[in-house]
Amino acid sequence: MSTRFIIPILLFIATFTLALGLTMPLMNVSKLYFFDESPSLLDIIGSLWRSGDWFLALTVLLFSVVLPVVKLGVAQMAAAQVPAASRALHRWVGLLSKWSMLDVLLVALVIFGAKTSGLATAIAQPGLWFFTASAILSAVAAHLIVAREKQAD
Repeated sequence: MSTRFIIPILLFIATFTLALGLTMPLMNVSKLYFFDESPSLLDIIGSLWRSGDWFLALTVLLFSVVLPVVKLGVAQMAAAQVPAASRALHRWVGLLSKWSMLDVLLVALVIFGAKTSGLATAIAQPGLWFFTASAILSAVAAHLIVAREKQAD
């Protein structure tokens, strides 16, 4: 199967899994064996914002929501081979793909922080796996787009 068909499929699945990763429970946090929470990534950002941690909330929002959405949007336009902006889009895909796993690393640090606080235990939930799948699929698609462009030159 050629990359002409594989890239759109990967991008579609990456977009779908990103939506699930942002909205499904990311982790289950148990505090003192009595209180359980299963926040999504968007819930965590909202909670940080409401508690006054604006810088941290904006950082998580930027690197875990905005950057992945921009990466997918640029990759989808590059995959569609929009003629007017083809070269610029391919450069952006290459640049953004270098930041591919930063969003997953940031989410992993949030879970690590919850686990090491001593007062809570955190267990990964499906949202984390969908979020990770999206990052990996978009990175593979970006690599294929860049490779296809190099091959066309």
